[in-house]
Amino acid sequence: MEKVREVESLDQSALQGVARMFDVLAEPTRLQILQALAGGPKYVGELCDTLSAKQANVSKQLGILHQAGLVSRERDGLLVRYCVSEPMIFELCSLVCGKLRRDAEARIASMPQARRPRKR
Repeated sequence: MEKVREVESLDQSALQGVARMFDVLAEPTRLQILQALAGGPKYVGELCDTLSAKQANVSKQLGILHQAGLVSRERDGLLVRYCVSEPMIFELCSLVCGKLRRDAEARIASMPQARRPRKR
């Protein structure tokens, strides 16, 4: 079993801040936006096309991400371009994806041989 790293003890205010950040990341559309911005800055219209989503919803989610300090925006005339302002978000997503992958592998390993999906 893997040893659990010691974590710094957080006061109530810090715990609430961490909970707010995870709350921001709990919305799939916001995660899709961050994923789309991983390739570089994009205008709202480009994000709408990429996500096949309505401008009002994309703008609302961008506002939440901006308020959380995860994206920054730059006005270009009438258009607004967004980019990721906190790259550590991708490290966090990678950690979560790794856990999900390990869980899936453990479930597959515990399946009876006859029911296991074939590797391609």
